[in-house]
Amino acid sequence: MSSLAGKTLFITGASRGIGLAIALRAARDGANVAIAAKTAEPNPKLPGTIYSAAKEIEAAGGKALPLMVDVREEAQVRDALAKTVETFGGLDIVVNNASAISLTDSQATDMKRFDLMHQINSRGTFMVSKFAVPYLEKSANPHILMLSPPLDLKEKWFAAHTAYSMAKYGMSLVVLGLAGELRRKGIAVNALWPRTTIATSAIRNLLGGDSLMRASRTPEIIADAAHMLFCKPAKEITGQFLIDDTFLYENGVREFDHYRVDPSVALANDFFVPDDSKPPVSLAKLG
Repeated sequence: MSSLAGKTLFITGASRGIGLAIALRAARDGANVAIAAKTAEPNPKLPGTIYSAAKEIEAAGGKALPLMVDVREEAQVRDALAKTVETFGGLDIVVNNASAISLTDSQATDMKRFDLMHQINSRGTFMVSKFAVPYLEKSANPHILMLSPPLDLKEKWFAAHTAYSMAKYGMSLVVLGLAGELRRKGIAVNALWPRTTIATSAIRNLLGGDSLMRASRTPEIIADAAHMLFCKPAKEITGQFLIDDTFLYENGVREFDHYRVDPSVALANDFFVPDDSKPPVSLAKLG
C-alpha cells in the first residue's frame, strides 16, 4: 500500500506543528482526519486552531473533522473517537502527538506542571489508545503511533529535566506494552522520534528561539516517515522505536536537504537519541 486514500486518522494535537504536518500528508492522499486538540480560539503565540487546521486539510484534498478535545478528560476522548467513527465509518490510524513540556529540574518543577505533563503525555496516550482499540480492531490495517523517544534509559536524559523525561518515556512504555498486548489482534503500535530538533512553536517559544529554529528540520520529515509507516502492513512492523531519518533512509529515501530550515546552519540534535544511532546523512551545514 502506498496511499492513505479513504483511511481515517485520529490525531491528537493536530492543530499545528508535527500533528498538523502528519494530517496534511495524509490529506494529500485523500484521507479523513479527525483533529483532536484543545485550541478553538486563535492564540497570538501559537498559530492554528482546530478550525484552521480543518481548512488546510480540506484544501490539501482530505476530509476533516475538528474536535475540541482535552486528552486528560475521559468523556471527551470517548466522545471524540465515537464521533470520528460515526462521521467517517471507521478508524484506521491513531497518532498520539499531544504533549506538554517543561525543561526544569526537580527544584524548579512545580507539582501542577508535573501533573499536567503526566496527564497529557503518559496518561493521555494510554487513554486515547485504550479507547481506540475496539474501533481499530475492525480496520484492515490498523496503526497506533506515539511521538515519543526510544527507551534509552541513560542518566543524561533525565538529570536536567526528570519530570519531562519521565512523562515522555511514559509514552514509550505504552508503546512497549501495547505492542505486545495487541500483536495478536494485528494492531501495530510504534514510536517515532526526530533525530534533530523540529521547527515548531515549542522550539521558538520554549527552547531556543529563532537560532534553534534555523538549526532544525521541518515537521514534514516526521510526516513523511509517519506516512511511510502507515502504508506498511501492520502485522509486519510493531513494537519499533523509529528515528525519522534512519527509517526513511532504510526505506529508500536519499534526499534530506529539503527538510532543513536553513541549509547554512548545522542541524541540532534532539533529546533522547541514543548514542549508537548514527545519522544516515551529514548534519553539518551545507556549502
